[in-house]
Amino acid sequence: MKMLQFENPSIQGELKVPGDKSISHRSIMFGAISEGVTRVTGFLKGDDCLSTIDCFRKMGINITEKDDEILIEGKGFHGLKEPEEVLYTGNSGTTTRLLLGILAGRPFHSVVTGDESIAKRPMNRVTEPLKQMGASIDGRDNGNLTPLSVRGGKLKSFHYKLPVASAQLKSALILAGLQSEEETIITEPEKTRDHTEKMIRHFGGNIAREGNQIKVSGNQPFKAKDVHVPGDISSAAFFLTAAAITSGSSLVLKDVGLNETRTGILDVLKQMEADFSVNLTNDEEEPQGEIMISTSRLKGCEIAGELIPRLIDEIPIIALLATQATGQTVIKDAEELKVKETNRIDAVVEELKKLGADIHATEDGMIINGPVKLNGGQADSRGDHRIGMMLAVASLITDDAVHIKNHECISVSYPAFFEDLSHVTK
Repeated sequence: MKMLQFENPSIQGELKVPGDKSISHRSIMFGAISEGVTRVTGFLKGDDCLSTIDCFRKMGINITEKDDEILIEGKGFHGLKEPEEVLYTGNSGTTTRLLLGILAGRPFHSVVTGDESIAKRPMNRVTEPLKQMGASIDGRDNGNLTPLSVRGGKLKSFHYKLPVASAQLKSALILAGLQSEEETIITEPEKTRDHTEKMIRHFGGNIAREGNQIKVSGNQPFKAKDVHVPGDISSAAFFLTAAAITSGSSLVLKDVGLNETRTGILDVLKQMEADFSVNLTNDEEEPQGEIMISTSRLKGCEIAGELIPRLIDEIPIIALLATQATGQTVIKDAEELKVKETNRIDAVVEELKKLGADIHATEDGMIINGPVKLNGGQADSRGDHRIGMMLAVASLITDDAVHIKNHECISVSYPAFFEDLSHVTK
């Protein structure tokens, strides 16, 4: 159990958060299915991304880890070999679901499994459409739960309308479609993070988008290309919140990814009238820049609709932010939170209530009234890295210490989180 207590803290200085988790996963995957050596800088060496590396090594891809870069000796889709061992994805839903899309088109057998959390997370939203494309997938609960047995092969053309706005589901089907004989068409209800589409173009492939419809042709060759991974805005969100809610704070976050499908947190800060600014420093495929933020007088707002897919991972820390905003904040259309590492709607509400927050769960989100002075006490991350980091940030404004159970899970996405928090807390 981790105990955190601060006396009148402020957040000061500059910080570079670790590399974007979504891009890090995809850099390994696309490096592996491309021909030649891909060099990745800024890679997030968190547990989730290391699970992705391990899975591709088991399929015959040579991946070298150095202090400041990852080298991937890609062999193309056809160079992937049948793994002799089970592909263990740890706590990573991204690894699990996207890997299923790749395995669906490979003519060999494999078994995919993860930790206790992954074993509870539904996979049929991915496995069912992949089976319709022609893959053979089986597992617990009729292929809904890991371990999953996959025998891939020849995939047929496919037109699929996503039932939910999910970047993981979309990406899994795109990766399968890249191995199909014909065109795959995917329609999503709302635009979700588009790192997979950008990565396809970066490695020399083609993918088209018309409105919410995505078209991808199969049998595309990819060539190795260097990848720089910008800082993860999902990780930056914890420090943006820390600076906004603590007195006398002024923080600069460097080299943060500013992909428009991921910047919903900045829209929320604007709605809440936070004191922040953004300086775009690189406007390439994955734009990045600096974010400057100071102590802010926040106002409650409504967060819903098309904004939700652009900040789905930030909702735990946004809930904490809302406890310090004047008025009511309503978060809705966020049913997707129920199938994350935990049921994040219930978990966030219950854990913040322990600290004294005026917060209530709804069927598709939560309602938060503020501002509220939080107390300390015992709280539990429930093995969810984003809830663990949210509780740590909450300790900056509590009267007494916060004792965080299962804090170790934070290493999934941010191994140096506590060191960085200490570095900027004055």
